[in-house]
Amino acid sequence: MSDFKQKLKEITQPNHYKNDNIEDSGDVIDFCHLYDLNFTRGNIVKYVTRAGKKDNELHDLEKALEYLKREIAYVEFLNEKD
Repeated sequence: MSDFKQKLKEITQPNHYKNDNIEDSGDVIDFCHLYDLNFTRGNIVKYVTRAGKKDNELHDLEKALEYLKREIAYVEFLNEKD
């Protein structure tokens, strides 16, 4: 693999999103596209998926919770309009 392709792979598929238990696990962006997730729901998946694999596990889980609270508030707002 060329240096360029290796660097591109490191950028697009960082280790903190890989799952060694699943062959060809893809990445979080592919998963979000597959399930047609909006930005907020995609970030929930992102932070839960990388929790414990990057700098601060608790921080990642707190970020996921913050995005989840925002999404809940948005869905509640939409339901109130109906």
